[in-house]
Amino acid sequence: MFDIKWIRKNPDEFDAGLALRGLEPHAREIVALDFERRKIVAALQEAQSRRNQASKEIGKAKGAGDEELARGLIAEVADLKEQIRSGEEKERQLDGEILDLLASIPNIPHKDVPEGAGEEENVQIRTEGEVPTFDFTPKQHFELGEALGLMDFDGAAKMSGARFVVLKGALARLERALGAFMLDLQTGEHGYEETAVPCLVRDAAMFGTAQLPKFAEDSFRTENGYWLIPTSEVSLTNLVREQILDEQRLPLRFTALTPCFRSEAGSAGRDTRGMIRQHQFSKVEMVSITTPEQSEKEHERMTGCAEEVLKRLGLPYRVMKLCTGDMGFSARRTFDLEVWLPGQNCYREISSISVCGDFQARRMNARYRPENGDATTFVHTLNGSGLAVGRTLVAVLENYQNADGSITVPDALRPWMNGLEKIEKS
Repeated sequence: MFDIKWIRKNPDEFDAGLALRGLEPHAREIVALDFERRKIVAALQEAQSRRNQASKEIGKAKGAGDEELARGLIAEVADLKEQIRSGEEKERQLDGEILDLLASIPNIPHKDVPEGAGEEENVQIRTEGEVPTFDFTPKQHFELGEALGLMDFDGAAKMSGARFVVLKGALARLERALGAFMLDLQTGEHGYEETAVPCLVRDAAMFGTAQLPKFAEDSFRTENGYWLIPTSEVSLTNLVREQILDEQRLPLRFTALTPCFRSEAGSAGRDTRGMIRQHQFSKVEMVSITTPEQSEKEHERMTGCAEEVLKRLGLPYRVMKLCTGDMGFSARRTFDLEVWLPGQNCYREISSISVCGDFQARRMNARYRPENGDATTFVHTLNGSGLAVGRTLVAVLENYQNADGSITVPDALRPWMNGLEKIEKS
């Protein structure tokens, strides 16, 4: 969401930001609607003031025995009430039009975000780790998991349909170990507060993090109006909705391991096999709430927190800065971590870390009170995966596979695997 006062003062800058997103200019339309609304508000204030004054004059006229004047004032008050009713209805209509328009516009990119139309124009910042070599042809994760008898897509499909999986035995434990390892790392070493949050949320929470209204079809909704969270970013960020925080409490850092649910409405035909793109998956999410002065530094810090998971697991990866055409709706700037998958012979996204500025905070009315006593202002919000558990499982299987189809358990995970060193077919 945007500050209309800022748009009024910076219409060209606003439209230039939208152009980077491939959108038509909207500043003139927004300013015109806001001007009409402000005219109505001013007229309402004038009408209400006159109504109050006329109401007092009625009593005085009656007290003076001037019934003709009193009747005229009564008629005037009745007319003013109708003007006020009509004006308030028009104000509500314009408020709705302005809100709907602003809610449909994505965040303005940061000045250092590369311009581009899609993922082909993202910029590689660096690579980390050595891509493994094999003396055999590496398999994809679903081939490995099915051969082990521990990854069942057919059984999941019978009860739930496509894009679900049943993990069994050591692979189920490996997924659990990955989630626990990530949580312990983010809480024990990186200062995030572990949080158990609802997986069902109301419209307002989804609107606050900008999943609604634009991306309703990408999420699942229950018959009684709740939404299944597509990411715990929704729940964690909304922890500060409608609050005024003291500056000394910031930054706040939250993390949670939750199931996530996505309809994958726009992914027909993509990643139809395996665990890369599922309707249900687990993810460790990180959310930071900061001041505007802290947010860019916090973005770099959060990216490092996600990277550390991959480093500890010994997984090769690269860091990408997303271009203007590939960033998420709420983001001002996004770094993607892409892990190497030998079975696919390519890098695939495993984490997106974004700084949103005050875009989400305005939707949630989340503010802070500066220590210097200035007026309250909106916080900045950041979010990122630390990491997507299912995709990390995929990366471990493919990077640690052996010629006989077994999987070596990374050293970092063995404490959560009861010392198990290798996953083999039983």
